[in-house]
Amino acid sequence: MHGEALMGKKKWINTLAVGLVLLLLSTYFYTVNSSGLFYFIEGPLQDVLRKAKSVDERQPEDRIKIVKIDEKSLKAIGKFPWDRTTYAQLIEKLEQSGAAAIGIDVVLAEPSKNPADDKALADVLAKYHNVILPVQINYPSKQQQAGDLVPEKVDYPTATLTTNKQQMAHINVFVDKDGKARKLPVGLPDENGTFIPAFSVALANLVLDDKEKVKRDEVTGEWKRGSIVMPTNERNQVTTEFFTLPRQKVDATTGYEMLSFVDVMNSKNPLPLQGSIVLVGPFVTAMQDEYPTPISSVKMFGIEIHANMIQTLLESKFYKDTSKPVGIGLILLISLLAIYLFGRFKGKTALFIFIGMFVIYGGVWLAFYIAGSTFAPLVYPQFALVTIYIWSLVSHYLEERKERNRVTGIFGRFVSKSVVDELLQSGEDVKLGGSRKDISLIFVDIRGFTPMSEKLEPEQVIQVLNEYLDVCTKAIFKFNGTLDKFIGDGVMAMFGAPIEYDNHPEMAVRAAIEMKSQANRLEQKLIEKYGIGVKFGLGINSGPAVVGNIGSEDLRLDYTAIGDTVNLSARLESNAKPGQILISEQTYERVKDLFEIVSIGKIKVKGKEKPVAVFEVIGNL
Repeated sequence: MHGEALMGKKKWINTLAVGLVLLLLSTYFYTVNSSGLFYFIEGPLQDVLRKAKSVDERQPEDRIKIVKIDEKSLKAIGKFPWDRTTYAQLIEKLEQSGAAAIGIDVVLAEPSKNPADDKALADVLAKYHNVILPVQINYPSKQQQAGDLVPEKVDYPTATLTTNKQQMAHINVFVDKDGKARKLPVGLPDENGTFIPAFSVALANLVLDDKEKVKRDEVTGEWKRGSIVMPTNERNQVTTEFFTLPRQKVDATTGYEMLSFVDVMNSKNPLPLQGSIVLVGPFVTAMQDEYPTPISSVKMFGIEIHANMIQTLLESKFYKDTSKPVGIGLILLISLLAIYLFGRFKGKTALFIFIGMFVIYGGVWLAFYIAGSTFAPLVYPQFALVTIYIWSLVSHYLEERKERNRVTGIFGRFVSKSVVDELLQSGEDVKLGGSRKDISLIFVDIRGFTPMSEKLEPEQVIQVLNEYLDVCTKAIFKFNGTLDKFIGDGVMAMFGAPIEYDNHPEMAVRAAIEMKSQANRLEQKLIEKYGIGVKFGLGINSGPAVVGNIGSEDLRLDYTAIGDTVNLSARLESNAKPGQILISEQTYERVKDLFEIVSIGKIKVKGKEKPVAVFEVIGNL
C-alpha cells in the first residue's frame, strides 16, 4: 500500500512538473512581445468578432466628411504636388461653409518654389485656428530596445508656413506584424520627448467640450478622453473601431460623405458642412497612402482610417485588451485546472473534459467581448489546455505501456511470454474454459535428485534445483514452448498452445535434446563441485488435449492442458531412465524422419489397459 501511494505521489509530481513547464511556455508566448507569439491567430480571431457587429452599431458619424484628392481632381488641377494656394483656396471654401475642423493629410515639409504660395497658405492658417497640418515621424528600421519610440527624423510643415504647434498633428499609422492597421497611436514623442497628438486626436479635440478632450496625463503617462482612461498599449496605440468599409459610398446607413477636391473648389455657393470635421487627403492608389485593415481584403486609404479613428474618439468606444496580469491569471487558472483534471481522469472522460473546457473558455472569451469590448487572450490559455491534454494522453499511454511491460515481465517468469502476449493482445478478460487443440507435451524429472539433496545443505539444494530448472525453461522457450508448471523437481511444458505450430512435435523433441545436452554439461560441473551429478528423464507425447484456463476465476487461474494425451506423456517420463528421452508412437510418426530414434517396444503404463509402443530419441540425424 505504501508503494502504491509512493507511485501515485511520483506520478502527480511528474504531471505537475510537466504541466507547469507547459504553463510557463504558454505565458512566455503570451508575454514575449506586445502582440504575443501567436498574433497571426489571435488578431484574425478578434477581427472575426469585430466584423460581426451589426449595421446599427456601425452607424457612421454624419459630421465627418472626406474631401478626396482623386483621379477627377488630378485631371482637373494637374499632377501632384499642387500649389499651396490651392489648399489655401480650399480651406477658405470649407471655412465659409461652416466647417468646425479641417485636416489636410498632405505632408508639406519642403518650402514651395514660389514663396508667394507659402505666404498665401500661411495667411489662411493664421486666420483660421481650426486647421490641422500633418507631421510625419520617421523611425529607424530597428529601435535600440523593444518598445522604444525614438524618431530618426520628424517632417514638420515647412517653416515658411509659420504654423504653430497647436495646428500640427502626426499622421503615422502603425501596422501589426501581419501588416494590418488595427491600432492608431494617439500620440508620439518628438526628438525632445514632447508628445505630438495624432491627426485624429487634434481634429476630434476641436469639436469636443473641454471636459471631454483627449489629453495625456503627464504624471501617469496615461491618455484620457475626458475622465476615461484610454486603453493604450506601450506604443500609445488604441484600437480603431471601423464604422465604414474601404472606399464605401455613402447612403442612409453607411459611409462618410465624400466630396471631390475639385468639386469643392468649383462650388459657387457654401456647402452643407456646418459643424463638420473635414478631412482632405489622397484617394488614389498611386499616392501610396493605403493600408490593409481587419475588416476587408481591400486596402483602406489613410484618410479613411483617420476618419474612423475620429469617430472612435468622439464616441469613446474603445476595444480593450485585458492587462497582462489578468491574461496570465487566466492562463494560470486554465492550466492548473487542466493539470488537476487530466491527472485524475483519462480516456473518454478526459476527452469530454477537454472539449468542455475548450468550449467554455471560448464562451468566457466571447463574454469578455460582449460585456465590455474587452479582448482576453484566447489562443494562449487554449494552447496550454491543448498541450497539457496531449501530454496527459502521452503520459497515460507511457504509464500503461510501463504497466503492461511490468505485467508481461512478471507473468513471463511463470508462463511463456507468448501466453502473456496472447492474453494482452486479445483485449479480453481471462476467463475459465478451454478449447481442444493438437499439442505436444514434455514432462521432465530430475533423476537422483532426492539422494543428492540429502548430502547437500538446503541452500545448495535450491541452487542446484534452480540451475536444472533454468536449463529446462531456456530450452522450452528457445523452441517456442509454453512452460506450464514446475512440479517439485520436475517440469511440464507444452508446444502448439496457445500459439499453434504445425511442427510442434519436432519443436518438443528438439527442446528435449537441448535439455539433455545442457544437463550433461551441468552434471560434469556438479560432479567436480559436489562429487555427485544428476540426469533428466523426459517423456513426450503428441495428440489432442483440452487447453485453457482452469481454477478460480476470481483468485487464481492456471493455463494448462488436461486429457489422456497429457497423462501418457507423464507416464512416459516416469518410465524414462536417467538421461533418456522417451516418446510415444503418436510423436514418433510425426518426427521419425527428423531424428535418430530407436524402438524400445511396448510397455505397460498406469491408466492404460493395453501396452503402448515407446521409442527413445538418441539425438539429431
